[in-house]
Amino acid sequence: MSRDYDSFGGLDRFDVQKSKRLLSSVGGGIMADSLPQPCHERKTMNQNSESLTSRRTFLKQSSNAVIAGALASPLGLPSILGAADAPKLRLGLISAATYGYMGAERVQGSNHGTAFSTCCNGFDEAKRKGFVGTFVASKKRIENVQVVKIWDPVKSAAEKLADVCGIPKVCDSADECSDGVDAVAIPDDGTGEHWKYALTPLRKGVPTFCDKPLAMTAKQAKEIAAVARKAGTPFMSASSLRFVPDVVALAKEVPSLGNINLATTICGNELVYYGIHALELAYAVLGRGAVSCLNVGQPGRNIVRVRFENGRDLLLMVAEKEWMRAGYQINLYGMKGWRTLTPNLADLYWYLLQKFIELVRTKKECVPIEEEVEVIAVLEAGKRSLAEKREVTLAEVLK
Repeated sequence: MSRDYDSFGGLDRFDVQKSKRLLSSVGGGIMADSLPQPCHERKTMNQNSESLTSRRTFLKQSSNAVIAGALASPLGLPSILGAADAPKLRLGLISAATYGYMGAERVQGSNHGTAFSTCCNGFDEAKRKGFVGTFVASKKRIENVQVVKIWDPVKSAAEKLADVCGIPKVCDSADECSDGVDAVAIPDDGTGEHWKYALTPLRKGVPTFCDKPLAMTAKQAKEIAAVARKAGTPFMSASSLRFVPDVVALAKEVPSLGNINLATTICGNELVYYGIHALELAYAVLGRGAVSCLNVGQPGRNIVRVRFENGRDLLLMVAEKEWMRAGYQINLYGMKGWRTLTPNLADLYWYLLQKFIELVRTKKECVPIEEEVEVIAVLEAGKRSLAEKREVTLAEVLK
């Protein structure tokens, strides 16, 4: 498939500023600098009376307990592990027991749903042997967190997972799953539409985690982000690759590499649904600020040049199984040094859920939802670029 490379000139200042304004307009978000920023406090607004007042008291007590007596976490942040004096946090899981990729029939078993369940509740080994379908048995536990409710469109699957992991309540609706809990988590269920389940808990003021991808389009991502910001409810969406220790370590090493003008990141499978992992790997290390995408690949083989406002070019490569095996890698080419990393994915779901629990307890937001909107916009722009055979700006997909 031919490409007229000469026709794609650089972006003018208007395009950069327009993209920044559009991202900033999502609930009042502010563009970050090009390098990853430390966690920052985010105040929340509460609309409901008694339930949210008690939740506010709970979070305040939890935060104080963490600051006062917590152990250091593997990520260099206050750990919620070992904080015996922290109140037990009640978690609801929504759409967590089955998986059906992009319209396929939902089948019992879920990588993220079972991993989150076992991280918090553990599991009965004997019952696990009789469980049919994908089951991720976490080797690590998050203390003082219990999954107390679960809902899934296939109730029988939810009942089986609840039995294995000791989850007390199987709900009849997604909305019910966010009642009487301190937070909810919505695992990736394969549909690309799981973000819709976040609307009710966000409006109730219940801290919410929505698994990757936040949405399949920038428009949908902006919609859910706006709801979260308007409600003032703690909200998080991210790829688990952001938080594994060697990725965190690489981000800290970036300044020693000098100015990084070129980088590559790669993974297998579909561009939006799985390419988000490779892209977030780069965002975790290098930060945000993308302005345009040019996809010079072929169907099933995406080669996307992502240009950033600081002049950096990131090459995002995502290919389906017919073209290469799955995996993850990032390469940084700095003026003072180069680095290559193939991340160690051990316990990646544990690291991901731990970060959400830290958000619930401390209100420290390490992945602003506006950044996730930008991630989805990049992926959508890359997809549109291949279809339309031209450079696509983030301003176009965010308007």
